[in-house]
Amino acid sequence: MQILIQLLILVAGFVLLIKGADWFVEGASKMADKFGIPQLVIGLTIVAMGTSLPEAAVSISAAIKGAAEITIGNVVGSNILNVFIILGLTALICPIAVQKSTIKYEIPFTILVAVILGVCGLLDNTVSRPEGAVLWVFMIIYLIYLLRMAKNGSDAVEEGVKAEQGDAIWKLLVMIVIGVVMIIWGSDLAVDAATALATIFGMDERFIGLTIVALGTSLPELVTSVTAAVKGKADIAVGNIVGSNIFNILFVVGTTALITPVYYNPAFLVDSIVAVTAMVLLWFCVFKDKQLGRVGGGIMLAGYVAYFIYLIQ
Repeated sequence: MQILIQLLILVAGFVLLIKGADWFVEGASKMADKFGIPQLVIGLTIVAMGTSLPEAAVSISAAIKGAAEITIGNVVGSNILNVFIILGLTALICPIAVQKSTIKYEIPFTILVAVILGVCGLLDNTVSRPEGAVLWVFMIIYLIYLLRMAKNGSDAVEEGVKAEQGDAIWKLLVMIVIGVVMIIWGSDLAVDAATALATIFGMDERFIGLTIVALGTSLPELVTSVTAAVKGKADIAVGNIVGSNIFNILFVVGTTALITPVYYNPAFLVDSIVAVTAMVLLWFCVFKDKQLGRVGGGIMLAGYVAYFIYLIQ
């Protein structure tokens, strides 16, 4: 009976996620058109931060409750899933065009901050408050870069044809907010149900953290990216994942570390290396053709299969 209840909760979570992501992508993309902001910028900011809220909520809440050690597993696991599973599945559905700026700046920056996180953790098995402040300095630099991108995008359409009026701004904002609420609520239900099912079947805690909980908090990115790709908003799909990975490290870990030093278990070294490798592999897959095609998507998924085999051994 308990298994059936958890399965029903899991389904309810997925329904909320799917509908919430649909509204969120539609609202965000229309807002971008209305203000002449590039879809990529919307993906790297509003969509990325919105879909990273579950990771932020789980990690910051855990820190306040004195269990900050789950932060690294949550963030690193989610970042691996974001690249291997989410971009892999999205590319199989629809090849994803990748902007030059993403290849030249954003992916290398993601690799850099992932390496910095690993170095911070390995120095003394802790991400300290000063190191959390360093991560926040990088976060501010990243936000300044995004603001400049948004300004350049707006300037480019200033003299051109403006987008049609369409829906009122307040309606789009309501759509975005309701979408975020549904995404977070759906993710919360899905994580709790999946974790309960895993516990019922006697799965290992580290395995649960790096897979089920990480997948659960990454479900918004998964549903949002696939929805964006199906709607032909590929820039949002790529920007969502790259921006989310940056946000997870700089904001989530940075903020958590400022609240309380975050324990970095040496066992996470391999997982951190896999997270960096995933981004490097993505960069190589998109560098030449400026897109992640179905072959690249297959490579991403194969990468996660290899990682999963490592986890279950």
